[in-house]
Amino acid sequence: MNDSSDSSTASPAPVLLDVWCDLQCPDCRDALADLRALRARYGDRLELRLRHFPLEKNKHAFAAAQAAEEAAEQGSAWPYIEAVLARVEELGRGGEARLVEVARELSLDAEEFDTALIDGRHILIVDADQAEGKAIGVTGTPTYVIDGERLDGGKSQEGLRERIERITDRLLAEQA
Repeated sequence: MNDSSDSSTASPAPVLLDVWCDLQCPDCRDALADLRALRARYGDRLELRLRHFPLEKNKHAFAAAQAAEEAAEQGSAWPYIEAVLARVEELGRGGEARLVEVARELSLDAEEFDTALIDGRHILIVDADQAEGKAIGVTGTPTYVIDGERLDGGKSQEGLRERIERITDRLLAEQA
């Protein structure tokens, strides 16, 4: 899920931070504060790219990843992702119906979400992300990858934002 930017300006490419996430994961929900702080600090100089890594233990995570892709198709990826993560417990109880309900709350085309979850149109994207995550050693969520360095937030978020900021600052300084 990438936000496109205007390529007609001569600004340097943003630093890319891949965020490997399970949308039914309480640790991923807790990481939202750090992601918001990073967005506030760097703006468009840091691109946050959600990568799907639904964990088997979370029954509705795979469907949530597909729903997030549908939200991206409808132009509301991050608002949807944040809304679902804010309701991880509700998702555990309400399942796919809750995913459609969140879409409706955000004024997205809820019927299209329902159809997308039935027809599986986004499964290949989720499968590809999960396969790539496994290939690079992702085992839990959230896991961050920036400049080839993997930072595991599934065990602890402590100090991760600071490490991401140090790497981002270094990469931005190298571009200047």
